[in-house]
Amino acid sequence: MAMAYKAEIPYGAYWSTPFARWQGAFANLNALQFAAQTLREELAKREIPAEAIESGVLGFTVPQKHSFYGMPWVAGMAGLPHVSGSTVMQACATGVRALLCAAQDIEAGQCHSVLAVTCDRTSNGPHVYYPNPRGAGGTGASEDWVMDNFNHDPLGGHAMIKTAENVATKHQITAAEQHDVVLRREAQYRDALADDCKFQKRYMTLPFAVPDPSFRKTAATLATDEGIKFSTPEGLAKLKPVMEGGSVTFGGQTHPADGNAAIIVASPEKAASLSRDAKIRIRLLGFGLARADLAYMPEAPIPAARRALEQAGLPITQIDAIKTHNPFAVNDVLFSRQTGVPLERMNNFGCSLVWGHPQAPMGTRAIIELIEELVLRGGGYGLFAGCAAGDTAMAVVLKVSDHG
Repeated sequence: MAMAYKAEIPYGAYWSTPFARWQGAFANLNALQFAAQTLREELAKREIPAEAIESGVLGFTVPQKHSFYGMPWVAGMAGLPHVSGSTVMQACATGVRALLCAAQDIEAGQCHSVLAVTCDRTSNGPHVYYPNPRGAGGTGASEDWVMDNFNHDPLGGHAMIKTAENVATKHQITAAEQHDVVLRREAQYRDALADDCKFQKRYMTLPFAVPDPSFRKTAATLATDEGIKFSTPEGLAKLKPVMEGGSVTFGGQTHPADGNAAIIVASPEKAASLSRDAKIRIRLLGFGLARADLAYMPEAPIPAARRALEQAGLPITQIDAIKTHNPFAVNDVLFSRQTGVPLERMNNFGCSLVWGHPQAPMGTRAIIELIEELVLRGGGYGLFAGCAAGDTAMAVVLKVSDHG
């Protein structure tokens, strides 16, 4: 049965930084402080007053110094001292989860406007020590938050890439098929860079001034995403699988990255007042959550998408634009096979396979690009779906239309 959310997204009340490959331009910036500075600047650019934001949801997955204080700290740094709210963490599904939490606050009548801000820095990840007085000699345990968790699922003991290999083997997805997807996705991303990054400038401030760690000076300037490496058919064909006997190469997967992105969600009346163009209406129609079998993560977005579509009361054939989180090219091959959506109809203007994988803000940026693609089309239905650590996935369906 279809349901209708009251919550809407004001057109233009969202943004993303460029994404920088890990150990790049954002590597020494506290992700929450960086998100707060971006928030302050982007609200001013859109002439959205502080009092227009009533509540917030913060999403991140890699702890930073002082991140214990979560959303209230970010809001305070951004000039929103009256804003409080929760902090959520669901690996790569954090962007959709934060959006859903914001929508639920509107549904529950808690407020009329919520800021969903997502940020992460995979660079220079924390090294965590867990005391254990009963350990040998009183020694504890430690982990490298980013690297150890990329390389070891505590339930199965496997690395993330093993989930892609399991799915590739089960569904007989070849390296050649994966590399074809890579080349197609890179060509689509080039469309976003055309005409001096005209598409990206619809939601991203470019050139982007990179602050120094003190957030007082500009350390560098980025023309667009940093560290993108384009492929050639010949170069991809020469790559060997990362795992012995497998099919997934380094060319067939994304790279870790840093950045932040945010979306404001509001009641219909409030959304109209905050919109850059009041004629454009963006409604949230459905959300979906799913979990695949252990170590089969790339399968999870498909049932998540189906549940979001079911909640929206729509068949996938009615969806005009689709974005996926594709940490592995395997994800898109399987999604296309099982939904019937041609590969060329997915991920116009870019995706995480190309612009990188900073975890929490990744889904937020994809949803923003989905909205802008639909606006360029003159409206329509959009779907975003993406997997996350723990073999889970989340999806969202939205509609862009004229007010009337």
